[in-house]
Amino acid sequence: MLSLGAVARHTTNGPRIAMLRSRTRHIQTSTVTDSDIARLAAKPLHPLTLADLCSHGHPPLSSEDLLSSANFTLGILPSRLAYRIQCLRSLPYIVVANPNVSKIHGNYVHSLSTLLPLAERRIETLEQEVDFTEVMADLVQTHNNTISTLARGFIEARKYISAEEVTAFLDEHLRFRIGTRLIAEQHIALHFSSQPQNEKEEIREAESSYIGVIDTELKPASIIRTCENTVGEICELKYGVRPTVNIVGSPETTIAHIPMHLEYILTELLKNSFRATIEAGMEQEPIEVTIAPAPASADQTAAMKSKRRAGENAAGGISSRDQGLNPDASYGSVIRALEQNTPGVTIRIRDRGGGVSPDNLPQLWNYGFTTFNEDEINDKTGSGGGALDLLSAGAGGGSTLAGLGYGLPLARAYAEYFGGGIALQSLHGWGTDVYLSLRGVGKI
Repeated sequence: MLSLGAVARHTTNGPRIAMLRSRTRHIQTSTVTDSDIARLAAKPLHPLTLADLCSHGHPPLSSEDLLSSANFTLGILPSRLAYRIQCLRSLPYIVVANPNVSKIHGNYVHSLSTLLPLAERRIETLEQEVDFTEVMADLVQTHNNTISTLARGFIEARKYISAEEVTAFLDEHLRFRIGTRLIAEQHIALHFSSQPQNEKEEIREAESSYIGVIDTELKPASIIRTCENTVGEICELKYGVRPTVNIVGSPETTIAHIPMHLEYILTELLKNSFRATIEAGMEQEPIEVTIAPAPASADQTAAMKSKRRAGENAAGGISSRDQGLNPDASYGSVIRALEQNTPGVTIRIRDRGGGVSPDNLPQLWNYGFTTFNEDEINDKTGSGGGALDLLSAGAGGGSTLAGLGYGLPLARAYAEYFGGGIALQSLHGWGTDVYLSLRGVGKI
């Protein structure tokens, strides 16, 4: 997910973010009791759309709109954190006792303790909003390595919990985490982009295509080139060669989406294509990336998903299940759909890397499935990590996930969170086509 540094790159407020981070040592906390957790977790949880995150307007926001964003964020997060604490506690005790899993539980309790002093009142002044933004900065930092830490914890505890149980838990938990962090990051970005230092900066912010962390004019072709360079450099370091990427179709296409999410997805997909291509000795064959703009209607979006998920609405709504929310809870199984004609895009990545073995194909979407052997897994759960581990930094959580079997299912979670999807077609012995579909925000 976005770090504070990443937010800074989009808001031209890097020095002020650094100052905010240095002040988080003085955040007030309250003791979190079991009754607090039960009370907050019982509240209805609010699923998200990208439109929700844009609802406060284009920066720079007025004071009224900035306070509205703060209260919207404060109204959502405590219940979400309490709900995840309950879910972690529902795991077998021996799994929760694992140091890595226990650390994540403690991080959630800490973040809830920083929100409790604020949760019973509205934020009514800009001074209170600044204090709240400090809490959001602390939350983002606290959960920065959640995914890699959980990955190590579940691998270490794999004797005590089945692969199916791990996949079910992580599928919910990591989707839930996407929304929780995104809510916090969005307010941090809106906070800084709404406090211009002078009139010049105000004009520059007003002309920006960003609304918080959402780029309303995101150009997938630019993200593809960035990811190509990152993956290519590391492939040269590891293998001594790098394939080329040809972008065809409509490279000028733009949509409204979250750059860091798309960057993580494309890095993971290109990493797999580069590795397969090189190891098959086909690095002279370019990887072809086709960008195809599409209206992305509900039916098209549903067809792009590799499988239909429990609780999904036939009309194309984004299911609570897809956002890590319990579909049986009282707040309803399906969040409202995006506009039916929301502009979308489909990206196809085609390689000549020999395809996926038929034996491996059914397991590709399971968390923890990997083609690495046991010794390599043990090396990766230790202190060291290879060059390709760097590819997992950024949106996915920051460290040593490469080779642990988390890349593809996590990339699909990011794609599906706002109504997109990833589908894969493999011709064993020849190559693989991967289809990434995205839905944008729609009218802003």
